[in-house]
Amino acid sequence: MTSFRNETLSPCELLGSKATGQIEKPALVFLHGLLGSADDWKAVTEALSQDHFCLAIDLPGHGESKHIPPVSFEHTNTLIMQIIEKHVQGAYWLVGYSLGSRLAMMIAANHQADGASEKATHLRGLLIESGHTGLPDSERESRWQNDCRWAHRFESEPIVDVLQDWYEQPVFSSLNHAQKQSFVALRSDNLGVKVASMLRATSLSKQPELSEPLRQCELPLHYVCGQNDTKFSAVAARSGFRFNVVPDAGHNIHAEQPRLFSQLIKKLITTV
Repeated sequence: MTSFRNETLSPCELLGSKATGQIEKPALVFLHGLLGSADDWKAVTEALSQDHFCLAIDLPGHGESKHIPPVSFEHTNTLIMQIIEKHVQGAYWLVGYSLGSRLAMMIAANHQADGASEKATHLRGLLIESGHTGLPDSERESRWQNDCRWAHRFESEPIVDVLQDWYEQPVFSSLNHAQKQSFVALRSDNLGVKVASMLRATSLSKQPELSEPLRQCELPLHYVCGQNDTKFSAVAARSGFRFNVVPDAGHNIHAEQPRLFSQLIKKLITTV
């Protein structure tokens, strides 16, 4: 696996990324969730690297991009597109999980808009894992307040203590105790202040509703949810998108069932 840094950007705008596979192969770009990193995709990208060029990106405030302050959805997606422009030849698919899938959906919804980068127009499709398409206006304020409470805890309390409560949220109810403790240990190297900044900058309360824009953009979109993730199974059903349910998996399918997830990508994503 090759680690990339984009030397054409200023130091404060430089996202980390990791690549697997040969550059001339059809490209897949992976975006992780909150608290994650490019390394989260390792099992999946290694399984796919024989047939694809796989680029996993560290989002602002995470992994090798910890030094980059999260600002907004728009700023984050600009940085993502700069890395894709640098390292991907030709067309590509976006594969996003949770926060990463919301960023991917926003890129796709705007990929043909006036002012979109040339590389954005090379996007050929999306695979969305456990991603929220957006809240109704009536729910935005309560979500903002909830995200702010978590953000305050992340920046003011020991991160291990916050993570113990984070993984007790209903969306992670399919995880057993050992799995939750594994995630707590894995995510404890995050910087709480950076997690807090990303929570505020990319709060679901600030995200536009994306179902209709995505239907209008006419890109292939495959939604994937876990059998045990009742919340996002309902989101998938409401979205109107084609979706697949992965058995014996919860919210984080690529971590819980990496082999099945990789096989599903091979099945769903056409050669670009």
